[in-house]
Amino acid sequence: MRIPGPEEIRALHEKHAPTTEAFTLVHTHCEIVWSIAERLLSAPHLAHVDADLVRAGCLPHDIGVYRLYAEDGRLDHANYVRHGLLGHEILEAEGYPEALRRFCSHHTGVGLTRQDIVNQGLPLPPGDYVAVTAEERLVMYADKFHTKSRPSVFLSPDEYAAHVGRFGADKVRAFEALRVEFSDPDLTGIMPVSGAKEGTTAAAVRA
Repeated sequence: MRIPGPEEIRALHEKHAPTTEAFTLVHTHCEIVWSIAERLLSAPHLAHVDADLVRAGCLPHDIGVYRLYAEDGRLDHANYVRHGLLGHEILEAEGYPEALRRFCSHHTGVGLTRQDIVNQGLPLPPGDYVAVTAEERLVMYADKFHTKSRPSVFLSPDEYAAHVGRFGADKVRAFEALRVEFSDPDLTGIMPVSGAKEGTTAAAVRA
């Protein structure tokens, strides 16, 4: 499988971003998530994980957010949970394989199940949108420590654990399993988005 590089993925962002502001917020978030994942990958016990594939998963994972912007620049918060599926559709239309498209549709929260969708009445086709491979799990995990709704700060593992607890004890257990698998990230020296307009996307530490 051909794995796209950073410049190719940046060009995809530029193509689909409705405004410069949206591009800066979303693309920079994706780069930060890759920086977190890259640091986690330095652990010897993760030597088996394909770093190039993780990078190719991190960098476009939120590209579907662009489709939620209206012409007036407002974001459709009510349908934000659809951004992963919309990103999957964008990559499919661009000719990328399913293995890459899944990074978009399978990174939300700590995984969305058919039961989650039905019970919460989420605007998604019923199905299991759960990370399966180590690469998918790592992208999903790294995404939990930076949110576009508060782009100038990072979330600590304990902050995210407290947040996800609102969605059930099973979600807390799923996040704790990710912490065991990948360890807590060292966020020292990774720069969050400075000067970004906060609150421009959904308040989605579910990411």
